[in-house]
Amino acid sequence: MIDQDEDRADAFFHALADRTRRDILRRVLAGEHSVTALAASYDMSFAAVQKHVAVLERAGLLTKRRSGREQLASGDVDGVRSVASMLTELEDVWRGRIDRIDQLIQGD
Repeated sequence: MIDQDEDRADAFFHALADRTRRDILRRVLAGEHSVTALAASYDMSFAAVQKHVAVLERAGLLTKRRSGREQLASGDVDGVRSVASMLTELEDVWRGRIDRIDQLIQGD
C-alpha cells in the first residue's frame, strides 16, 4: 500500500511540476474543454497538448470522455483533493518538526 501511495504521489507531483499542465488543470477544473480547444490555447502542437493531458489523466487529475470525434477533458475534483490531502500531511510533519525544535530551543 505504501508503494502505491508513493507511486501516486510521484505521478501527482510530476503532473503538477509543469506550468502548462497546471494551466490545463485550472481550465478543466473550471469546466469541460475539448482537447482541441485546449490545444488552441497554447503555442505548441496538438500532440504536445495531448501528451500533457495524458500525464494529468494518468495522475488522476482529469478525466476524458468521447463525444463524437471530440475528446472532452474535465478536472477530477477527487484527484485534486488527494493532492491537497498529501500536501496537508506533509505540512503537518513539518509543523511537528518545527514545534519540536521550538521546544528544544526553549528548553522544554
